[in-house]
Amino acid sequence: MEDRPKIKLQLGVADIILESLGWLAIFGIWGLVIVNYSTLPNSIPTHFNAAGVPDTYGSKPELFVLPIIATLTFLLVTFLNKFPEIFNYPTDITTSNASAQYLNSTGMMRYLKMILVVIFGTIVYNKIQLAQGISEGLGVWFLPINLGLLFIPLIYFISNSFRLSKKFQVNE
Repeated sequence: MEDRPKIKLQLGVADIILESLGWLAIFGIWGLVIVNYSTLPNSIPTHFNAAGVPDTYGSKPELFVLPIIATLTFLLVTFLNKFPEIFNYPTDITTSNASAQYLNSTGMMRYLKMILVVIFGTIVYNKIQLAQGISEGLGVWFLPINLGLLFIPLIYFISNSFRLSKKFQVNE
């Protein structure tokens, strides 16, 4: 890895909103599980096929797995986001473009961690609804919508990284 500049980034309004929404989603998942846990049957859906239909069932305590994974992922990405100089970039990082590239990549990470928590929360919510007999599955649109929520912004942020690289090459 080349020697990249270490810069202390200032959070913008969008960054603060994404962080706040992510934390709200984390607390929401835990609240959802805790509030509903005592009313759930002993067997709950634990896995879904591509059509969103449950295909594996497990014990009620397994409902805590996704909130734990969501929380640990959120905390790990939050920690790693403090060191954008260690990220992989599709372009060279220079002293002139480092700040813009770091802001772009940390913004992408904030978005991704927030949307992952929302996806996990949606799955937990649907598991509870299924266990209570209120719904029948995630639905056929769950997978394509969530893949879009993950990959469309990834494409945007990566293309933005190339755009920023070209912008700063012209200005050097």
